[in-house]
Amino acid sequence: MHSLEVFRHYDRSHWKLSEIDLDGIDRSLVRPEYVTLVKSAVMGESNVIAAVHGFMNEFIDDYDFSAFAVIWGYQEVQHHYAFTSWLQAVGETVDSRAVAAMRAPYEPGSSRSATLATNIISELTVNHVYRSVAAWVREPVLADLLRRASRDEAAHAREFRYFAGERLRAHPEELASVLETLYFYTSDEKIKHPVSVFKSGLDALDGHETIDTGFQLFLDQMAETGELGELQAKIRKAFGGLTGLDLSSNGKVRRALAGAIS
Repeated sequence: MHSLEVFRHYDRSHWKLSEIDLDGIDRSLVRPEYVTLVKSAVMGESNVIAAVHGFMNEFIDDYDFSAFAVIWGYQEVQHHYAFTSWLQAVGETVDSRAVAAMRAPYEPGSSRSATLATNIISELTVNHVYRSVAAWVREPVLADLLRRASRDEAAHAREFRYFAGERLRAHPEELASVLETLYFYTSDEKIKHPVSVFKSGLDALDGHETIDTGFQLFLDQMAETGELGELQAKIRKAFGGLTGLDLSSNGKVRRALAGAIS
């Protein structure tokens, strides 16, 4: 099973929360926008329980992917608690009611391939944002944590892509749903993330940082660097590799989708 190889890699090389030097945080370098970003990251990562629940429901007959989802879920919980621990170390808290509001499971996608495609986009997006923010922040412990989380998200994207490829080979009729997912998440001049799409508007989030707060702050800070275009190009390239199609622009995605539907 592929999940066994994932587990072996995790068991051999994954980092531990105890390795984060929380006592070494340089408080003189902690800026308010860092706190906002980390609170936003906590809210995004807290969706792991809902996602694992959804995966278990949707992939009830797929042990290999389900086993991977459990491994993935542990790592995402680690991100959630690592970012929370950094906040606690600098005297900040996250409202537990806001976190708890994220618990409800996600609904199944239009196809299993679409669900996997959505998570490729999710992981690539957070990988890109964490990596870029790590180069921007000046507080070294937070920068270290962001780099670790970014590497994890890149690995997660690779594994979701593996399972999506296996699914598409067995169910090529689901290609259109994958292309629809790609177009939905990359056709606007803003960052779209599944947490934003499916969990916005909750009453418990009123007045609280959300994942969108962090994305907007990221775009504001990186406005001159073309980060959004770079991210969307990275996502399209990944989907091009997954499908064997040229998906390097929105127009080409639309044409490929039309071909898949016809």
